[in-house]
Amino acid sequence: MPNPRSLSLKGKIGAYAVLTLFALFAVYPVVTVFSISLRPAGQLLSKSLAIIPEGATLDSYRRLFFEEPFLRWMGNSLIVSLAVTVVGVGLAITAGYAFSRFKFPGRSAAMIGIITTQMFPVSMLLLPLFILLIKLHLYDSFLGLIVAYSATALPFTIWQMKGYYDTIPYSLEEAATIDGASPVYTFYKIILPLALPALAITALFSFMSAWSEYLVAVVLIQDTDLFTLPLGLKSYQSNMEASWGLYSAGAIIVSLPVVLFFMFVSRWLISGLTLGSVKG
Repeated sequence: MPNPRSLSLKGKIGAYAVLTLFALFAVYPVVTVFSISLRPAGQLLSKSLAIIPEGATLDSYRRLFFEEPFLRWMGNSLIVSLAVTVVGVGLAITAGYAFSRFKFPGRSAAMIGIITTQMFPVSMLLLPLFILLIKLHLYDSFLGLIVAYSATALPFTIWQMKGYYDTIPYSLEEAATIDGASPVYTFYKIILPLALPALAITALFSFMSAWSEYLVAVVLIQDTDLFTLPLGLKSYQSNMEASWGLYSAGAIIVSLPVVLFFMFVSRWLISGLTLGSVKG
């Protein structure tokens, strides 16, 4: 009869082997881009498998920060992404709560309408957004871009928050009401702290939807002073040549804020915070 401990050890070894394989598969493109960013003279192809190429240089990073408008692009992206995050989270936490807790005429139709917008690709929304922002005199501006990104992110974030509110026992709010707490106090002091995992996901999704988006930005932004990072990095490509060193260095730096933001909110990306809140 096989030893259970040996089977368990084999299972662990197999699981770690699979996880390692997928981790290498995910990390390989990042390592390749980093290696290209260190190659001299924008060299793209190399027969060497070394991560640090021969003649490695940080010249692409130096040019990126001191000779190119990269910092301005990053500042523009931060302004837009943080604004979209604030708007997305602010509207999602209230709209999601309303859909979860209140019964009102048109509730079901509104929920279906919101989720239906997710069925259409962003490219189908470009013309209506373009016309709408021109009529509102918001075309080619940060505010117009924030409105467009918030509109595309809100359907998912509202449903995300609504679904999580549904998992929070309503008896918590009833108990707070009996104790004399107002609805506003109950929402901000009891419900929101329990919804931190959903808030973290909502914030992360809102930030990422604006930080790395290119298609909407290229249609709505023409002023080079308002370029975000995706638009700026695309300018390193042309019909005749491409600055692969600058492009790769920029791609590495662009990914860092998202990774750091994910690490910051990862402590809340867990479930089951409400377990034990109500005694059975």
